[in-house]
Amino acid sequence: MEHKGSVPDDPSLKRAGITDGVVHWNLPPEELADIAVRLGQAVTTSSGAIAVDTGEFKGRAPRDRFIVRDMITDEEVWWNDINIPFDPGRFDRLLDKVGSYLSGREIFARDVYACADPRYSVNIRVITEQPWANLFAYNMFVRPDREALDDFVPDWLIIHAPGFQADPNRDGTRQRNFSIINFSRKIILIGGTGYTGEIKKGMFSVLNFMMPRMHDVLPMHCAANMGASGDVALFFGLSGTGKTTLSTDTGRRLIGDDEHGWTPQNTIFNFEGGCYAKVIHLTEEGEPHIYRAIRKGALLENVTMHPGTNVVNFDDASLTENTRVSYPIHHIDDSVIPSVAGAPSNIFFLACDAFGVLPPISRLAPKLATYFFMSGYTAKVAGTETGVSEPTMTFSACFGAPFMPLHPNVYADMFRRKVKDVGARIWLVNTGWTGGSYGSGKRIALNHTRALVRAALSGALDSVAFRKEEHFGVEIPLSCPGVPDEILDPASAWPDREAYANKAAYLVNAMKRNYDSLWALPGDKQSRGELKIAST
Repeated sequence: MEHKGSVPDDPSLKRAGITDGVVHWNLPPEELADIAVRLGQAVTTSSGAIAVDTGEFKGRAPRDRFIVRDMITDEEVWWNDINIPFDPGRFDRLLDKVGSYLSGREIFARDVYACADPRYSVNIRVITEQPWANLFAYNMFVRPDREALDDFVPDWLIIHAPGFQADPNRDGTRQRNFSIINFSRKIILIGGTGYTGEIKKGMFSVLNFMMPRMHDVLPMHCAANMGASGDVALFFGLSGTGKTTLSTDTGRRLIGDDEHGWTPQNTIFNFEGGCYAKVIHLTEEGEPHIYRAIRKGALLENVTMHPGTNVVNFDDASLTENTRVSYPIHHIDDSVIPSVAGAPSNIFFLACDAFGVLPPISRLAPKLATYFFMSGYTAKVAGTETGVSEPTMTFSACFGAPFMPLHPNVYADMFRRKVKDVGARIWLVNTGWTGGSYGSGKRIALNHTRALVRAALSGALDSVAFRKEEHFGVEIPLSCPGVPDEILDPASAWPDREAYANKAAYLVNAMKRNYDSLWALPGDKQSRGELKIAST
């Protein structure tokens, strides 16, 4: 089905409002890269990957992401300042405008799947204005074989038109950029932004809505990997907390770095077919798997080159801290393909603690684990979202609130039940600061974090003594192989214990206020699950 020609009599293009032009269907990645370079939209780097600038937007814009409020979503979505309602009529008119904008142009269409487990597979057609955005779709979703393309029928359309800008007064958007999900029409409409992360996160939001209701599958914003014995570990955390870094580790096979489902049969599967890794300060020594994955076929975003060369300067954040690379999962050596595995035995909550009061690693009892899952505390890391320039305290329910259309209790109740079923151990890992808050303390060394995670995975922490921490109720190991004892206790790492206690109490109270706020909105359907637990 690879071809170039006039827009065919295709039902999906009619759904998108595209009436004429030239369409490139399912071009191979090398051809998409060549077109992007030829058009002056990309440069080829020394590793063979291409690099692009995504324009004004170099991160997600959560306040410009909408969900059409209709009969499907009206009483199901947890409407708030993240799940923002959009009028169906305005969506139809905006879709017509985008379709007219794309008509007559040279565009790119890509047929892919979401979900590595075929029982839950969703067919997606991604229509992009730019060839490099189509390469992103090739890298990030599950790629059908040639035979499957012959009779491919899309369930969902994703339309990506960064050159189209909305008129907020007429179109109902907040500003000229937008990402809108329409569950009735099964369309994700993206305009005014070239940031490719909106493509994958839009589909992730769709799956987060569908999977619990239709399949009793828990959708999770987490990475996953598997040890030599087949043991599975999950890594929950917001962007920048270390999901990709810690899950892509020597000695363990990567299942996926960002989005997974947990089935009623207690199996895990990747929603994606690739990885979207941050590359700021990337080194081959620190993250060898990711570094080596940046080769021909990979797409770098918003990086710069060393002067006079095509060698990427991974330490340059002049464009954004949120420098990225996408690549298909098979670029990672010995990754699990298809990306399906058994039940997890260890689960890690990753928090980039800007206050510097959480231990580098601690163990969570089941009830406390559910509380931390609902809280989703971390710091937003610079560059991940528009307007974030330094770590800022945030609470993101289920470690993925911007992509969770249902009430957090729906996901938390499923999480609690599944963890109980398999008996997984839950660990809280601080990948942020120690010895003081951001600005006075220091970032926890990656080699120490790796050693702590490896000790938990290997069972080395099972034989050491723990003590209960007085502020958060977590259990702290008194020793760990390869890690200095003095860094395990955050209080002793601070030069002033009273200052530590005050800062810890401040965070405890902030977590309690946030947790209580999750139950402030009325509506019995939005608190379905009856999980509500007491604040710790």
